[in-house]
Amino acid sequence: MRRVFLLAGLAAALFITPGFAADPTPKDKPAAAAEVPYRLTDTKHVLVRVKLNGQGPFNFILDTGAPAVFIPNKIAKKIGLKLDDKGWGEFDKFAIEGGLIVEKARTRVEDLFQLEGMNGMGMAGVELHGVIGYNVLAQFRITYDFTADKLQWVYLKDFEPPVVKPIGKGGSGGGLDMMGNVMKMMAGLMGVKPNFDIAPTGFLGLEYDEKKDGLYAKSVLKGSPADKGGIVAGDKIESIRTTSIDDASDLKKALAKAKVGDSLKFTVLRDKESKILTIELGKGL
Repeated sequence: MRRVFLLAGLAAALFITPGFAADPTPKDKPAAAAEVPYRLTDTKHVLVRVKLNGQGPFNFILDTGAPAVFIPNKIAKKIGLKLDDKGWGEFDKFAIEGGLIVEKARTRVEDLFQLEGMNGMGMAGVELHGVIGYNVLAQFRITYDFTADKLQWVYLKDFEPPVVKPIGKGGSGGGLDMMGNVMKMMAGLMGVKPNFDIAPTGFLGLEYDEKKDGLYAKSVLKGSPADKGGIVAGDKIESIRTTSIDDASDLKKALAKAKVGDSLKFTVLRDKESKILTIELGKGL
């Protein structure tokens, strides 16, 4: 039996970062556990969506080699983040899609050459807005399963991550901080234009049970597209559009290319009666 909240459709890089002062640990504790939807970028980085102080969502990649959360100056300005004299800011709310909220998470504001270069050449296939690094990741046990569409995050309540130590000035070394501009210049000379016009995947908001005789709605998120469309717990999902649904793999295939705003015809069996429901997919987070 499998239970998954659906977000229709679906290698962290080692970052060399500039010097900075030690980062205090967050003051407040996050939720105990969460299932975090993710996708792989074209460069096979693990990407999750994040809201910063209620704004976004923004695209962040997970990087165990980065010592902290990093955002560029333009994002800091966009959300009105206040910085101290050492370039650190603190989010009132750092919300990772899937219901995980880290209160008072600290961030370093830097224009990382890696993100500048990747965005300049469109290498990831999507615009990257930041990096989630050690100061947040170390608080969780994260289970990666690339056959699933979610990461399991469990808060380590009895573990206090060691504080990040300063790495000194010029930590990027050898002028590497100029590489972002160089890569953007190369992209212009080569005629490379990043294409970030990628339609977001549609959100259904349905938790299902995979049983021997078919796929059933286990529960429905209140206010979700599935809820508004009339699906209720216990419904057997028989088909989507013209695709018959026998198991979870059929469901994922039927929703693989579904986008925000798409209207789908669901046929469900309820109390031995087939019902046709129209569901308009929404936007996650």
